[in-house]
Amino acid sequence: MDNLIIIVVFGLLMSVVSLSGGVIMLFKKQVQSKLLLPLVAFSAGSLIGGAFFMMIPEGLHHFGNVKVFFLILVLGFSLFFVLEQFLHYHHCKKAESDCRKPMSYLILIGDGLHNLIGGLSISALFLIDFKLGLIAWLGAVFHEIPQELGDFAALVHSGWEKKKAITYNLLSSFTFLIGGLITYFVSDKIDISFLIPFAAGNFLYIGATDLIPEVNKHTTLKNNIVHFLSFLMGIALLFVLSLYHNH
Repeated sequence: MDNLIIIVVFGLLMSVVSLSGGVIMLFKKQVQSKLLLPLVAFSAGSLIGGAFFMMIPEGLHHFGNVKVFFLILVLGFSLFFVLEQFLHYHHCKKAESDCRKPMSYLILIGDGLHNLIGGLSISALFLIDFKLGLIAWLGAVFHEIPQELGDFAALVHSGWEKKKAITYNLLSSFTFLIGGLITYFVSDKIDISFLIPFAAGNFLYIGATDLIPEVNKHTTLKNNIVHFLSFLMGIALLFVLSLYHNH
């Protein structure tokens, strides 16, 4: 299949995934609360597993200079740190009197930037190795479902109508496709293999600093066991998929 078709198809499928928040919100709140945090823990495991078992080994295979490889990985990690710090700072400065409306737009801006970077990185993986791109895309999907649920709930909580929240969430998801198209059209002009460690850094940041702390806020023994097992399931799935990729 032509690489451009692959990027467009999987970019559009990622936009469909963005609708999952609205779908899950159809369930009763008790069901939502039981599903959300195990999904977050599973997502954290899949992202960290994808970085360690897939992206880092594949990236090292392409790079002769190990120090440069890990420098790019740290840059990918740091970019999301800076982005998150900027959004929090902007929120605190502008939203002191009324946090709900500014917060909702920050959610969309942050989600759009996150999807754009994801589209740039994952499309590069598709161009280098289809199986690597597919597994990275699946890891992103596992992260996207609980994130979209949280984003959708936050928008509705901020006073948005459900239809409007779904529409704007869908629009912000199209930046993933835009990022993919940018990668495709510049790939013949520059070496895009540097996006492998960059994507690994993104995955590690999201899994370790955004998702795991959310799960750790809940301290009952039963919940801890469920969340840890969900986390291990995410890691195990990506480990098995990495064996398939290597084969």
